Amino acid sequence: MREHGGNLDLAQQRFGGRAEDWIDLSTGINRLPYPVGEIGAHHWQALPSRSEIDALHQAARHAYRTSEPIVAMGGAQAAIQLLPQLAPPGRARILAPTYNEYAPVLSAAGWEVEEVRELDALVGANLAIVVNPNNPDGRRYAPNDLLELLPLVGRLVIDESFVDAVPELSLASEAEQPGLLILRSFGKFYGLAGLRLGFVIGNSADIAKLAAASGPWPVSGAAIAIGCRALRDDAWAKATSARLVRDCARLDDMVQSQGWRLVGGTPLFRLYETPDALAAQEELARGQIWSRVFAKEPTWLRLGLPGSESEWTRLAEVLTR
Repeated sequence: MREHGGNLDLAQQRFGGRAEDWIDLSTGINRLPYPVGEIGAHHWQALPSRSEIDALHQAARHAYRTSEPIVAMGGAQAAIQLLPQLAPPGRARILAPTYNEYAPVLSAAGWEVEEVRELDALVGANLAIVVNPNNPDGRRYAPNDLLELLPLVGRLVIDESFVDAVPELSLASEAEQPGLLILRSFGKFYGLAGLRLGFVIGNSADIAKLAAASGPWPVSGAAIAIGCRALRDDAWAKATSARLVRDCARLDDMVQSQGWRLVGGTPLFRLYETPDALAAQEELARGQIWSRVFAKEPTWLRLGLPGSESEWTRLAEVLTR
């Protein structure tokens, strides 16, 4: 398995403690999740019906402000695994550094993969991939700039896994354009990554291919029930987006005492430049707070946002001791 956040088992192996003793800030998952509530027995016992899946799609269109074709999947990762099936292998270019699953998935399917650093360098690719806002550095690209790129590549995939709190960046409403695919993650913003739910929005031909490849029951009954409820809860989404913005500023202020420099981030995580990220990670781990480091960038430390006030208090204590 490639390097990812959420590897709390590694933290326990190295520093001890039970999983429940740790505050896992190594991911960009909201630590104040959507309140799931009661899930009827039907959703656990019966296969999802076509009408239930259609209702989930309608709820996602509502949340993502689009009327375009959409398909639910077991997280954005499930969509990434299927991308190579949309076209014969060719030249793929990925705007990097970014999420580290795209390159190996495409390479394994026979694609010629190149990681590039500038948007213009994607021109001419059969498949171009942009994560917006980007993980892990939070770079943002204006929707118009991405639309101008669309006719210059064969297919453009925009991964919007961290866009929920900054919806003005989303191209979901433009996804009917040939060659444009939008990936959305449910679990990060709603804090329910274990539910394994995500969506792809695009033109009808591409969505039909992905739907066929993902099979008749791409997501669980529980995911449908919770997704329908959460995606239509506009008040929760609005309040959560506002809280995340405040919490980003709070975390940035809190780490100033460490002399860390903000590289960037999204409303769900912050990326800091430190003198030695491994040393910073170990110091936090002694207080049972887990963070994310990057083998190729030894000064980068990524922190998600604490959830409860007790988590904020513990982080402050660890940073000041």
